[in-house]
Amino acid sequence: MTATTDADDKADIRKDFGEAVNMGPAELEKWLDSEDSKTVGWKGADGDGKGESVGHESGRHIVRIKRKDVSDLTAADYAHMKKVIGYVHRHLAQRPAHPEESNWRYSLMNWGHDPMKKKG
Repeated sequence: MTATTDADDKADIRKDFGEAVNMGPAELEKWLDSEDSKTVGWKGADGDGKGESVGHESGRHIVRIKRKDVSDLTAADYAHMKKVIGYVHRHLAQRPAHPEESNWRYSLMNWGHDPMKKKG
């Protein structure tokens, strides 16, 4: 058995991230500017709904990552990519009966994944 290299791990993360994030940077930016995007997500322990949600902030980071050259990705970018992969996978498993205009879909879209988008 051979040990995987850091380069192999990073390539796997980029592949999984590319599969989890099915929205392009411009498409995600447009979504993040919408009112639907801004109304969903966790906005802190107090739950007062003020400020930016965790998912909305994540979406902005995803846009920055997708616009970078692979050689410019930082350790923080890779850590965020892993967080996005985990979030998308966990939330896809919780699909509601009517997802089209649901908070579930809108939250996933803040994280760069539109579950209603056709593959291919």
